[in-house]
Amino acid sequence: MEPQDILTDCERTANALRDYYLRAHRVIERRMTAQGTSFARHKLLIMIDRMGPIRSIDIAAALGQAPRTVTEGIDGLERDGLVRRDPDPDDRRAKRISITEAGKVAVRASEPERQCFIVDTLGVLTMEERDQLVTLIDKLNARLLELDAEA
Repeated sequence: MEPQDILTDCERTANALRDYYLRAHRVIERRMTAQGTSFARHKLLIMIDRMGPIRSIDIAAALGQAPRTVTEGIDGLERDGLVRRDPDPDDRRAKRISITEAGKVAVRASEPERQCFIVDTLGVLTMEERDQLVTLIDKLNARLLELDAEA
């Protein structure tokens, strides 16, 4: 295969991945918002619910996002009464984020929609195809780690 053909084929693959990501994000956002919370807010709430009281810096690290982005998201959740900030017993400068009962209600309302979305989209693949897809994505992620380490 010629270098230009490889580039064209790689671009086709990259475009397909991008299109899937953008469409999937748009669909899940619309479906979850109809249940009362956005996908981004749900991700924050579910993490806080599962991990217990947690610092926003730890949430940012786990999600691979900028601390400011996470802080802004938490500010909105706190304004809506879905989380609360409490002093960190180990660091008086920090706060620990905890989910409130209203936050738990929001998670219970939106989590079934998230799960349904996963089955609705990936359920069109056979188990073998899903295994192949995971293997391929793992290979791409390993390559990205290599490239990141080289930078």
